[in-house]
Amino acid sequence: MKIKWNWGTGIVVAMLLFMIFILQFVYRVTFVDQYDHHLVSDDYYKDELHYQDEINKESNALDLKQNIEFTNTDQGLKISFPADFEEEKIEGTIYFKRFSNEKLDFKKDIELTDHSILIPKEILLSGKWDIKIEWKYKDEEYLTKKSLFTN
Repeated sequence: MKIKWNWGTGIVVAMLLFMIFILQFVYRVTFVDQYDHHLVSDDYYKDELHYQDEINKESNALDLKQNIEFTNTDQGLKISFPADFEEEKIEGTIYFKRFSNEKLDFKKDIELTDHSILIPKEILLSGKWDIKIEWKYKDEEYLTKKSLFTN
């Protein structure tokens, strides 16, 4: 059987090739482990319910005279808390997220020395980190978020 080649046949063949092209991408993203895809948060519906609390905590942090400061040093990342707060009454957690590889994510409890905490350079690989600090001082809750690059 001989196929008659005209403009209609060309359009049908072009559409079929395009569909195959798109479907192979869909297959790769869905089934091939090399293309690991994940949500930013596994519990994003639950996180949405607490969003107003986060806004209030961030507002509390912005109202401070002196907010948290981030400094890259030779030893690592130095996170400094307000100097007018008593360091032994500051408690909370620091979350480090690496969106390029969630296996590098970690958290660290706040244990202050001289109003600051040092995250060693060996722990923080160079690149972009999203840092979220949830902390509390005398029953007042604060939240600070920062994206920064380390080297």
